[in-house]
Amino acid sequence: MIRLGEKQSLTVVKQVEFGVYLAEREGEETRILLPAKQVPQGTELGDRIEVFVYKDSKDRVISTTREPKLKMGEVKALTVVSVQGIGAFLDWGLEKDLFLPYKEQIGKVREQDEILVRLYTDKSRRLCASMRELYDMLDTDSPYQTGDTVQGRVYEFSDNFGAFVAVDDHYSALIPRHEDHSFLRIGDCVNARVTGVKPDGKLDLTLREKAYVQMNQDALKVLELLEQYGGTLPFTDKASPERIMEETKMSKNAFKRAVGRLYKERQIEITKENIRKL
Repeated sequence: MIRLGEKQSLTVVKQVEFGVYLAEREGEETRILLPAKQVPQGTELGDRIEVFVYKDSKDRVISTTREPKLKMGEVKALTVVSVQGIGAFLDWGLEKDLFLPYKEQIGKVREQDEILVRLYTDKSRRLCASMRELYDMLDTDSPYQTGDTVQGRVYEFSDNFGAFVAVDDHYSALIPRHEDHSFLRIGDCVNARVTGVKPDGKLDLTLREKAYVQMNQDALKVLELLEQYGGTLPFTDKASPERIMEETKMSKNAFKRAVGRLYKERQIEITKENIRKL
């Protein structure tokens, strides 16, 4: 069976002026064209050629010896080359760009964005790209351990969990929701630190520095907030985690550590209702 979106080895069953026809084996009725410019020199009837099968711009099933940037069953980062009302078109490495329907997008994409996608066939048996359902396709056998610095690409957001990241565009990872990621957008590449490896192999990440370094930065941030509020914050470290995140873009624990340092250094005083700069 000839499979769309996959590389496969097929047999040359007919030679014509404009290329050769390929099939699984001699005598098969289902045949596809390999255009003449793609036919290896010296090819003869009965030879087997490894090709990628897709549909051309006229929606005809065709083959190529060129290597596409994305095949069925893979997750890869492709570049957006144009955006239209019905969707976007991605650089696929073939003469035909890959269509990303609007309904398969997560967030708004822009030209020159690099986004993670998978390949699927739509109801018309056309190969298309999707930004959805990538989570279960990413690998969980990364070589990384707690404390390692990694690079990953954001591919989805969840109010319940946080920002989903593909480390090396390959391994499953998460920036938990308690960490500020409001400045990120789909497709962004981030440098992060591994804070944990779950039993199933998925990685937990943080964009923050190690605690002793981050505390200095957070303390400075609290002082800047105090200046913005005229010297008095209208809440304390007893406020809800949601309030603290909204006001400071820090987790409650990080805010408490920063406030504790400033208090010990006698730069602030803490009352039941507010924090004041001394």
